[in-house]
Amino acid sequence: MISNNSEEILESLWIRLEEKKMTSVSLENLNIQKGDPCLVELVEYGYVTNKDGSKIEFTEDGRKYGRDVVRRHRLAERLLADVLDVNGDLANEKACEFEHLLHKGIDDRICTLLGHPRLCPHGHAIPKGKCCEKEQVELKIVAPLSELSPGQYGKIAYIHTRDDSKLQKMMAIGVIPGMKIRLLQSFPSFLFELGNSQFAVDESIAKEIFVRLMNEEI
Repeated sequence: MISNNSEEILESLWIRLEEKKMTSVSLENLNIQKGDPCLVELVEYGYVTNKDGSKIEFTEDGRKYGRDVVRRHRLAERLLADVLDVNGDLANEKACEFEHLLHKGIDDRICTLLGHPRLCPHGHAIPKGKCCEKEQVELKIVAPLSELSPGQYGKIAYIHTRDDSKLQKMMAIGVIPGMKIRLLQSFPSFLFELGNSQFAVDESIAKEIFVRLMNEEI
């Protein structure tokens, strides 16, 4: 197993190449130098190449490993935010530490527990795992409003939508992370209680409101 610092290099490289769509990444971009022990380790393990001494490229195994590290980090952020109610700089700091503990298999268990979240608290996509490709009937801590049963309640964990008009509509009625919410009915529309008011939305919106489920009255 490679060192934590080496994993973080793979994480940074994956984000630059896969999400920011950079065509190439230099050692300077990653704040590392030629001969850095982590770079040597990554080359020896066959995760990256550094042929010209200045640019760093993924091997196929390295690309997969980098994706897994990003996935673990963002799942750790969701776990801290949705379950432990830890946010801000502290959440990011602890997620950096926690990601290295979520080895293969454990990350899928946490992903399932959280209801297969699509976005981290910062709005970045969480790469899917095998657990996301099949339905599993297991205990969930976070689930979309559309999957709640009438009477179930919790706090809004996050909103997953790329539609600005939907987002504005939800925010206008007070659907924001941290708000207490209770589903009252699911047909013909999803009627829910938010504060002292009741609102109805269609299924497309109910699927985009993710709720941290509670076991006690709120």
